[in-house]
Amino acid sequence: MESPTLLLVHGAWGGSWCWRDLLPVLDHHGVAFRTVDLPSSKLKAAPTTGLVDDADEVERAAQTIAGPIVLVGHSYGGAVVAEAATAISNLERVVFIAALVPHPGQSATDASREVRVRTLLDEAMLVEGDHLRLDPTLVARALYNHCDSDTSTWATSQLSTQTIRSFRSPRSSSDLVVPTRYIRCDDDFAVDGSLQESMAGRCDESISLHSDHSPFLSHPEELFEALMP
Repeated sequence: MESPTLLLVHGAWGGSWCWRDLLPVLDHHGVAFRTVDLPSSKLKAAPTTGLVDDADEVERAAQTIAGPIVLVGHSYGGAVVAEAATAISNLERVVFIAALVPHPGQSATDASREVRVRTLLDEAMLVEGDHLRLDPTLVARALYNHCDSDTSTWATSQLSTQTIRSFRSPRSSSDLVVPTRYIRCDDDFAVDGSLQESMAGRCDESISLHSDHSPFLSHPEELFEALMP
């Protein structure tokens, strides 16, 4: 059987840069991968850029991969891969990392409000017109609390803006028919643990990591193990 390619989809305010410390681990183990940069996370993206635009970007990346694909979505990227999945014919399975998994018809915001717990990430969000940005004085604790100071400082410097439209766009795809796995991060100050439990209940199986919201930077080896079948 042909080994699958991991198609890695980052979360809000992020980019392909976030996978920096996971990619050498994948290379070491001979695991093929591809990354995407979501349009809604580009600095001051057009305010109309939403979930469909992000899913289209993932679908375009998938079209360049000949063999089987494993979609991996982190945080808001969970909504993106859920939206894109049914359009990818060679999809083998989907993995969600501390992610939002909206039902068809729900937006990422709808999914996040199913458990009403205010997080440090909520405290860090600042509204700038049609975009959200993150307060750099608060974001390290919200996203990178298991990372060393150099990594946390570097990652914070990479963060972009995020369109509000992306969070509020409803999912239009149907239910997933491929196997799904949820990776819960149990020291996460961005997506509350009780919300992750709820999202994990929508998947076929779940795994727990003792990690912050960004295990690809803080615990790349452990995340690799959790990603593998």
